[in-house]
Amino acid sequence: MNARQRKIIEVLLSYGNRPILVNDLAKQLDCSEKTVRNDLRTMDVYLQNYSSACLIRKPGTGIYLEINKRDKQNLFHALFRENKSSYQRLMEIAYRLLTDKNPLTLQQLSMDHFVHHTAIKSDLETIQQWFESFGLVIESRQKLGHYLKGEELNKRMALAHIEEIANQQATFLKNVFAPFEIATVRQILDQMIEKWKIPMTSHALDNLVVHILVMVQRTKQANPIIIDKHRLSINDTNEYRAAAWCLDQLEHKFGITLAHDETIYLTWHLRGSKKYSLHTSTEEEITHQVLSTMIETMQQLTHVSFHEDEQLINGLMIHLEAVTNRLVYGFPISNPLLQDIKKMYPYMLSMVTLSLEKVSEKFPFDIPEEEAAYIVLHFQASIERLDAENYAVPRVLIVCDMGIGMSRLLQAKVEKQYQEMKIVGTVGKGEVQRFIKREQVHLIISTTPIEKINIPTIIISPLLEATDKEKLQRFLKKKAGRSSVLATSPQVLHDFMEEELLFLNINPQHRFQVVEMLGNALYKQGKVEKSYVHQALLRERKSATAIGGGIAIPHGDPTLVIASTIAIAVLTEPLEWGKEEVSIVFMLALANEKANPIKAIIHKLSSLSNDPMTVRDLLNATDKQTFLRVLTEKEW
Repeated sequence: MNARQRKIIEVLLSYGNRPILVNDLAKQLDCSEKTVRNDLRTMDVYLQNYSSACLIRKPGTGIYLEINKRDKQNLFHALFRENKSSYQRLMEIAYRLLTDKNPLTLQQLSMDHFVHHTAIKSDLETIQQWFESFGLVIESRQKLGHYLKGEELNKRMALAHIEEIANQQATFLKNVFAPFEIATVRQILDQMIEKWKIPMTSHALDNLVVHILVMVQRTKQANPIIIDKHRLSINDTNEYRAAAWCLDQLEHKFGITLAHDETIYLTWHLRGSKKYSLHTSTEEEITHQVLSTMIETMQQLTHVSFHEDEQLINGLMIHLEAVTNRLVYGFPISNPLLQDIKKMYPYMLSMVTLSLEKVSEKFPFDIPEEEAAYIVLHFQASIERLDAENYAVPRVLIVCDMGIGMSRLLQAKVEKQYQEMKIVGTVGKGEVQRFIKREQVHLIISTTPIEKINIPTIIISPLLEATDKEKLQRFLKKKAGRSSVLATSPQVLHDFMEEELLFLNINPQHRFQVVEMLGNALYKQGKVEKSYVHQALLRERKSATAIGGGIAIPHGDPTLVIASTIAIAVLTEPLEWGKEEVSIVFMLALANEKANPIKAIIHKLSSLSNDPMTVRDLLNATDKQTFLRVLTEKEW
C-alpha cells in the first residue's frame, strides 16, 4: 500500500466504530472521492491478512473499520512500523529463513512487512534464485510454512553475503550485530594479522569480520559447523595457528565455547582471503601450474606476450593462491561486478574463459565465471599497461658521425616533420652503447649501420630524403597498428558475414535453441566442425554471453573453426539471456589466427551494444540487405 492508503487506515482506526463519509476522507487527504474509493478496494485486499478486519460501508452514513482488539493491535503496530524498501524486505526475509528455527508462513511475513501475500510470494521466488548459488533450497510444508534446507557451511556463506541479494550497498548486517561486537571482532583480527604477519587486504578484512560475527552468532544459536574429516589437513599451517589464537580470544571476549571445527573453518577463510602479497612460500605447486597454463593459453589466444609482464604475473600469483584455496575448500564466490565486466570487457572475458577451460582439463576444479571476471581485470590491466607503452611518444636517438652541424640539422628536420617523436639525444656511433644504458630509447635513426643493438634502427640519409621519410612513416604506422588490442575499423565485420548465415524474425523459446540453430547452420556451411555446436552450448550453459544493449555473442572453441564466420539471428521478441534480454545474436566462429581481428570484432559489437539507435535500425530492417548495410556502414 502507498502512504495515502496507510493514512486512510490511520483515520479509520482513530474513528473506532464511528463511520466517516468518503467526502470527508477525501478532504482530509486532499484528493478526489474517486481516488478514495479506489484506495478502499486496495485496502479490502490487504485487510484479508487480518481475519476479523472488514470495511463496513453504509450508504448515506459513511464507512468504518470493524476489527477485533488483537487484530487492531497488530494492524496498528504494522501501520507505524518503519516503511522499508523492497530491498530491505528481501534481506530481512532471507535473514529470517537463514536463522529462524520455525517455518515462516505467508500470512506471518505479510503482516510483519505490511504488504500483500502476493508480494511475499514474489520475494520468496527472488530469494530462492539467490539461495541456489549457495546450495540452499526453500521448502514448504502445508499448514506449517516455509523453511530453509541446506548445510550449515552454505547457510553461513549466505548470511555473510546477504547484502548482495539486493545488488546494492546496504548496512543490513551492521544493524544485526551490536557495535561492541563489531569493534571487538575487528580488534582481535587486527591483533591476529599483526601477530601472525598475514598480508590481508582491507576489503578481505572487512569480509572476515562479517564471517566471524556470523560464526559467533551461529554458535550462540547452537548451530555449529561440521567439517568433513577427510578434507585436506591444514593443522601445520601458519593460518591454522593464527585461527586457533583468534578463537581463544573470541571465547574469552564473548563467553562462548567454539568447537574445533570452527578453527578449521576460520583457517579456510584466512587461506582463501585476498592478499596484497604472497603469504606462504607457495609450496602449493598447483598454483604455479595453474598460472603457467593460463598465461601460456592467453598468449596463444591473444598473441600478447603476457609472460613479459612481471606485474601481471605477481598479481595473478597472489590472486590465484586465494582462488585455489577457495575452490579446494568449497567456498562460493560472488562478484557484484560480473555483469559490468561482461559488458565492458567481452573480448577479454571470452579469452579468459577459454584459458580457464584449459585449466579445468588439467586440474580437478572448475573456476566459475565470478572468479573468471576478477581474473579478467588482471589481464585487462596488463593490456592497458602495454597499450600505454605503445601509445607513448617514441623516444628517438639520432646517430650521426658527420659533425655537430649536420647532426643538429638532421635533428631539426625530424622534430619539425614528426612531432609524434621525442628526440632524446644526438650522438656519434661510438657513444650509442653508453647512451642507451642510461636512457630509454624506442628507436634509433642513424646515418650509418650500427652493430649489436637490439633497439629498432632505421638507416637514413643525412638530408632526410623522400625514401627516408617513407621508412619513418612505415614505422609509425606499424606502431599505431599494434598500439591497441582494440584497434578497429568501420568495415571490420564485413568480411566475416554472409547472407546465408543471417536469420531474421526468429522466435525461439530459449537461448540454447538460438545457439544450436546458428551452430548447426555454421556446420552445414562447412564453417565449423560438428563438435563446435556442442562445445558452444556447453559454454553458454556455463556463462550467458549477453553483453548488454540487447546483444549476445555466443561462441565456441576457435580450434574447431574451419573458416572464420559470423552467424546472426534477429529475434521477433526479446529473449531472456541470463540476466539480460537479447534481441540480436551474433554467433562468433573465429579461428585463433593472427590475421583474424577477433578482439576488434568483439570490441565493435560491444560498441554496438551501447548504441540503441543503431540496434533499433537493425531490428527494423525488413530484409537481409538492409540489415547488413546498417551493420557495416553505420559509424559506432
